[in-house]
Amino acid sequence: MASETKAPRQGPAPTRLRQIALVAEDLEKAKHSLTAIIRTEVIYQDPAVEQWGLKNILVPIGGDIIEVVAPCLPSAPATCHLKKHGEGGYMIIMQTHHPSALTHLERIESHQLAQSIFTHSTPESDMVQYHPKGIPGGVIPELDSHRPHPDYPDPLGERFSPWHAAGPEEKLEAGGGDVEGAARKWEDIFGAGRRKGVGELLFTNAKMVFLRGENGAREGLVEVGIAVEGRERRDGIFKRAREEGLRVDGDVVEMLGIRWKFMVLDRRVEKKKSKL
Repeated sequence: MASETKAPRQGPAPTRLRQIALVAEDLEKAKHSLTAIIRTEVIYQDPAVEQWGLKNILVPIGGDIIEVVAPCLPSAPATCHLKKHGEGGYMIIMQTHHPSALTHLERIESHQLAQSIFTHSTPESDMVQYHPKGIPGGVIPELDSHRPHPDYPDPLGERFSPWHAAGPEEKLEAGGGDVEGAARKWEDIFGAGRRKGVGELLFTNAKMVFLRGENGAREGLVEVGIAVEGRERRDGIFKRAREEGLRVDGDVVEMLGIRWKFMVLDRRVEKKKSKL
């Protein structure tokens, strides 16, 4: 990434954490784990990802998406990622109001805040992927927007609005001690709101928490938190995880290279939050 120039600060804008992408060695094994343990289903497999030497699955978490990709070519960038880092977080995909994805792209590149590596527009949506270099968290960020439709006038706010690819709460290893600086950088680049002083990004449906780096630890996605409707359903997830031979520690299941924290839904939380 080119050296940064000082960009004028802009206020945070409503931003939704719409999709998390994980990378796995074995896509069928990952599919079995997610569908058998969480009791979700595969809603789509996108042939377009083959251009990057990948195969994928998409599973719903409420109105949001967990994607798992696996390389099908030795030359795929994900193959190198797996050799270097192992399974785990790969991408964070955010949604903002139309046409903000392209407006952000113009601002980001004009001030050399980050470098786009892929853009794609359709009559329904715009998507922009950015190179992760210089952006804390060790994942590929993507910022997208959907055009309003008569059936979905507020695609950002409506829980089950259309999504071109088909928070949970997430925790990212910032790779250093400045978690507040990491959150501020994401706010400055992508426009998501931030809870000042604690290293948290506040999405409309989730939050993303930056953790202090540890010696020898890589940057990357550490934990995803999901609210589950009912203690019985949550305990069923833990039971099935143990039966599959996965490590269960309290309310956390270790799966696909990250920690999955399942919490009983607090009825005081807004209904639009992502939940099972």
